Amino acid sequence: MRPFDDRNILLVVTGGIAAYKSAALVRRLRERGCSVDVLMTENAEKMVGAATFEALSGRPVHRSLWERPLAHIELGKDADLAVVAPATANTLARMAGGHADDMATSTLLAVDCPVVVCPAMNTRMWTNPATAQNVATLRDRGVAIVGPEEGPLAEAEVGMGRMAEPVTILSELGRLLEPPGGLTDHKVVVTAGPTRAAVDPVRFVANRSSGRMGFALAESAWRRGASVVVIAGPTTAEPPHGPRLIRVEESGEMLDALRAELDGAAVLLMAAAVSDFGPAEALDSKMKKEDTGDTVSLELRRGPDLLSETLDQRSSGGVFTLGFALETHDGLENARRKLEAKGMDLVALNEAGHPDSGFDSPTNRVTIIDPDGAVEEIPLMSKEEVADRLLDRIEAQLRVAE
Repeated sequence: MRPFDDRNILLVVTGGIAAYKSAALVRRLRERGCSVDVLMTENAEKMVGAATFEALSGRPVHRSLWERPLAHIELGKDADLAVVAPATANTLARMAGGHADDMATSTLLAVDCPVVVCPAMNTRMWTNPATAQNVATLRDRGVAIVGPEEGPLAEAEVGMGRMAEPVTILSELGRLLEPPGGLTDHKVVVTAGPTRAAVDPVRFVANRSSGRMGFALAESAWRRGASVVVIAGPTTAEPPHGPRLIRVEESGEMLDALRAELDGAAVLLMAAAVSDFGPAEALDSKMKKEDTGDTVSLELRRGPDLLSETLDQRSSGGVFTLGFALETHDGLENARRKLEAKGMDLVALNEAGHPDSGFDSPTNRVTIIDPDGAVEEIPLMSKEEVADRLLDRIEAQLRVAE
């Protein structure tokens, strides 16, 4: 999976209790197409056995400078990225000091690739001036620092010092591995998920949108170096690491947030399933069954059309806009009409009724239509892969426009 396919990752595991998270990181990297070489310090093996990493990576674990002549040089040459996770306070100090007295430090001193460290230690160790100075030294040398995070620590304490979660580390590695593209340093606004329209204090009108497609687009844009803002309705999906998140509930709130964030934006990705209709008037108290007959009439009114409401703002600001059209019939005709009427640069057509795509599904298939009438079919694939295909198309069109 882009940008991990066929990449070689060197993972250095040092002696922190968070070493168990590194095992999960290896699994996630392998799932995305990476090969992983694991190098463990002597203390790391006291936390997690080498056999665990050998099973997950499918490769022998490296431990000692004496296992094979020049192994530390070869590992450094072959790696696309070197990751130290967990990175203990001692490891940070030895890296900052340029030590080369074991397999880990010797290899890290010899690598030709970017280096990422994921600190993990007690709060008092993390906040110690010596650690702060070591981290500053490494940053000055171009080493990327991921984490730490705040939360429960091994000593039954709570504070800053937890190693970042594997999903967070994975996102940061993806951004480092992604080659520079047309979205670098551009502001991208993404809408995601459903909106709700209240019927009464406990009920609402909404749809089954999970927000996954919007979140996948946001993650892909952020990985490509963009400054990303996600305006998301109520979702159960985990929002991506990196983009700034704005939570809203009603369509009017999403419109207000969108208008505010379009200033300075280069690209708008409208993936939210905004409610087309909502109750004409929300009740102040819960509607009781015993107060109604067998049927209940609910008067609906049209909600705001976010693309139409922002058309002038997008046009004057030159915001490249991709929108989605979910259709049950006459899909191409309806999508083309929406593309023209709402001032979009591209529209992605979803055909409703497929259980393996659209709402509540991890996969999707879309048809891209541009203002010239050209049609491109994207077959069934994960929403993350669909997001990359869509953003590849946007980057290509932005390059042409320049």
